[in-house]
Amino acid sequence: MATKRIANQVHKQASRLLREGYIQQEPAWFRAVLDNPPLPLPARAPPSRTRFDTPSGAPLTAPADSKKTKPLPIKYVEDELRRQFFRDHPFEAFRQTTLVEGATVDTEHPIRGAQWRRLRQRGRNPSPEDAIRYAVNLYEHHDMDLSSAYASAVAQFRSLRAELEVARAVARSEAEHLGMEFGPSQVEITFAKEHKAFRTFQEAAAHDHTAETERKRWKAVVEREGRPDNWTKGQEYTRLWKEGVRPVYAPVFVDPQIKPEGLVTQEQATQKISAQADFMKVITA
Repeated sequence: MATKRIANQVHKQASRLLREGYIQQEPAWFRAVLDNPPLPLPARAPPSRTRFDTPSGAPLTAPADSKKTKPLPIKYVEDELRRQFFRDHPFEAFRQTTLVEGATVDTEHPIRGAQWRRLRQRGRNPSPEDAIRYAVNLYEHHDMDLSSAYASAVAQFRSLRAELEVARAVARSEAEHLGMEFGPSQVEITFAKEHKAFRTFQEAAAHDHTAETERKRWKAVVEREGRPDNWTKGQEYTRLWKEGVRPVYAPVFVDPQIKPEGLVTQEQATQKISAQADFMKVITA
């Protein structure tokens, strides 16, 4: 016999099948669904709420003439205490907390309810969550109003933290007196890594600047050839052109040469070259 394909009817059908003996053993989900039944259809008729997670002063059910389909807000007492606690102790949010180790659901502490009268019963180094849970415990099991419960939890939390700080300072002083040398703390190690990274950036920038300077230092040096006179706006070039002198821009180096007729000196080679029509200048080595 198939069950109905409606979410809010599955557990009811399973209950009837168990009662008639068609199912010999309860399914694994049966008790959980009975404790938290699904929303009835349509969603405009949500089930009634309890005061456990309902804001104070809010109705437990929506009015019959309400046209809102949004669920009622969920609010716990711990939310208000946690918000106020971290507003009073903002630096507690910066304490190191691992998200990997111990990532399991903690078992309930044996000291709870009416037995939990002092925060120190949970340890000498309580966490912010311990203080918040202690304030809720005072509010629920010791007939204290929320403000008084929060004030008592915060006072005991600060007292235990102060005791722990004093104990650590005394232990450190005793260890240093006996010759113990402590290494850098995690904060100092982190700052050293940051300074090392900054130095690499500075060295890289200095290297780039040096390389750029070296590249700019080398520049082309062009040796101007010809007469070292001032610029004549092309008049000297025009005069030589009219006289039939053809310019030779390449320098001429005259070295002594040995020929069949004998040794040709620099003076003789210079006179021979200067007699040519395209002579402009002879540079001797």
